[in-house]
Amino acid sequence: MRKQRTIYFNDARHYYLFVFEPPMRMEDAWVPIDEVAGTAIDTFIYGVSRADGLFYPSNVGLEWGSDRKPFGNAYEWRCWENMQSLKARNLDPLQVLIDRAHEKGMEFFSSLRLGAYGGMNPEHSVANGGRGFMHTEVRDHISAIVDELANRYDADGLELDFAASPGGCPFCLNPDEAPQNAQVLTDFVGDASATVRGRDGKPGILGARVYPTPELNQRAGLDVDTWLAEGLVDFVIPMAYSCFVLDAQMPIDWIVKAAHDNDISVYGMLQPYYSDGRRPNTKVEHATPQMMRAAAANFWQADVDGLYTWFMDWPIEDTERRTLSFMGDPDLTREGDKHYFLRQRPENEESFVYEAELPVTIPQADPQQAYHVEFTIADDPDNQQIQRLTLRINVGELVGQDQFSVSLNGESLASETCRRTPRWHDAYTGQWLEYDLVGVRPRQGSNTLHFVLSERPKDFVGAITIDDVELIVEYGVFPTG
Repeated sequence: MRKQRTIYFNDARHYYLFVFEPPMRMEDAWVPIDEVAGTAIDTFIYGVSRADGLFYPSNVGLEWGSDRKPFGNAYEWRCWENMQSLKARNLDPLQVLIDRAHEKGMEFFSSLRLGAYGGMNPEHSVANGGRGFMHTEVRDHISAIVDELANRYDADGLELDFAASPGGCPFCLNPDEAPQNAQVLTDFVGDASATVRGRDGKPGILGARVYPTPELNQRAGLDVDTWLAEGLVDFVIPMAYSCFVLDAQMPIDWIVKAAHDNDISVYGMLQPYYSDGRRPNTKVEHATPQMMRAAAANFWQADVDGLYTWFMDWPIEDTERRTLSFMGDPDLTREGDKHYFLRQRPENEESFVYEAELPVTIPQADPQQAYHVEFTIADDPDNQQIQRLTLRINVGELVGQDQFSVSLNGESLASETCRRTPRWHDAYTGQWLEYDLVGVRPRQGSNTLHFVLSERPKDFVGAITIDDVELIVEYGVFPTG
């Protein structure tokens, strides 16, 4: 049955077990829950595993750190000692969080990465040339962990994280043979569903992180359509661990329809970054509340059942709590300042990265050749509360004497005021063009920008690139005239 949820995820490590000084006080042990309490977050998901172990005292798997002593760095030592300091007081580190979440009125789900398994034969790992879930030993081991999480703890359910590969862990199946062996993972999901839902007492809820496109799921051996058609999961989260950049344009219509046709929930993933620092002369930057609001609005327009986020700038303070508050209510995203932007497809990225509109390369001047990008917005530009619409385009290798034109949905922007500003990090490589959209407005829903490079200065034949496209929507208290 579909259910609206507002979800926050904590990976147990970066902003929790790795950072607090042991012995862990209860006030520190409760931080992952308490830092989001009082916002719209009604569901907390906790990453209980990494490729090298489990962040709770498992009876069937490898407890993280137990095979690493003596430790060679501070975060490893803190993590181990923090867990042990709770256990020394007869406190289970996982149950402490479950109890605190329930005390604060939140559901609690454990999240289990599926492509790695500390303590197993390393030759079975796909990362080492093994066949992953094709090995019976691997399937049995992971199934035992699923059973432990479902039946030993009173969490509300379990999330199976298939999308952590690559980057977060190895694949479940070798990509060379994954599509033809998809039934192996379907059977595993079916067994996990029976375990979680069939436990004693209150049935558990089963969710899954999957990839945003059918093609990526097929390549990884994830037959998501069958999972949905057979009702094996209660919710899905389309995302890619290799794409930490917020994407208001994530192509999820296919999975929303397939899930809703089978009364299964879909939660839109608000990835945490505006910039992941991979581009030259850039650094990691977290998305602003205005960026998060834009993506949230587009996800609601795509008919998701709720929103999901994680890895926000830490410690979580007023700015972050602002996002965590409005993301729980579609009405609170409708009229409010928004900052839409298009993500770039990373260069030299062979991992599971779905397509992106940018960058666009215009190799030479040609007045007959137009290039385009498409983007979607949830705002209605005819809304009188909108005070200003600003279109920003970052063009690499552009110079003032270029004959470069832009049109929006077939209408030229030549009559709109355009300001040119340098790139802040490498001003000599390109320019930002900022258009005040007054006479030419975008439309609610799908929009298309066209670019034409008609002429370049004499003795200059280099290409230009459309590196960024952003739309800033500013609202006011009173209507505009």
